[in-house]
Amino acid sequence: MARIGVQAMMLRDSFAEVGAFETLRKVSGLGYNAVEISQIPMDEKNVGELEKAQAELGMDVASLSVMMEKPVGRPGDSLKDDFEKIVADAKRLDTNLLRIGMLPFPAMKSVEALVDFAKETNGYAERLQDEGISLYYHNHHIEFAKFNGKYLLDIINENSPAMGLEIDVHWVQRGGLDPVRTLDKYAGRTAMVHLKDYRIGMLPESAFGLLEAGDFAGFMSDFKDVVQFAEVGGETSTSLPSLNTRSPRARSTSW
Repeated sequence: MARIGVQAMMLRDSFAEVGAFETLRKVSGLGYNAVEISQIPMDEKNVGELEKAQAELGMDVASLSVMMEKPVGRPGDSLKDDFEKIVADAKRLDTNLLRIGMLPFPAMKSVEALVDFAKETNGYAERLQDEGISLYYHNHHIEFAKFNGKYLLDIINENSPAMGLEIDVHWVQRGGLDPVRTLDKYAGRTAMVHLKDYRIGMLPESAFGLLEAGDFAGFMSDFKDVVQFAEVGGETSTSLPSLNTRSPRARSTSW
């Protein structure tokens, strides 16, 4: 059964300020009873509060985020260094879904590096299957670039048959594809969906002052921020068609 929940990354300031339990208590009050954990430190305090949210609020910790390497400058556990801890956290929180949130920068440098990444993740996915846990890969837009006529996402899929997909419709559309057709294409491998729209905002007036002052880097930073996350179907956003999020394997939340 598909469920709709929230992504903790979008609430990380609240997690830091008032803690995991209080944040999820407010989320539960809004009617959401599932959460995907991302960019939240998986230390004993937070894991304990997640357990408390499960017991007292009925909150489903639907999936946890992992990386191949230890991230720099933000929290996260790596499959290479923290495999046993990741498995223990997943079992403690009754979570059988893990997701890799982003393609590592070194894997973007060549197709060979991409294939190496995919094969390495597949090895971890097979190890996790032995623990009753499934591993998924979350896309951005770069995966819809092509090499010899083939999407990078398909190259990843071909070299990681044990790993599934978490499709993000915002990044699909930013990559130039139709979200519904993309979900249909990968339906057999998709157990989680990120539901985000996007809007084209206005360039702030201050950006033109940066341009006149010769601060081209500052101007480009403001220019890139013109494309913004938005609520699905909002009046100022590029609205999406209705999305078919069913998956034969899904226990997870759809975001």
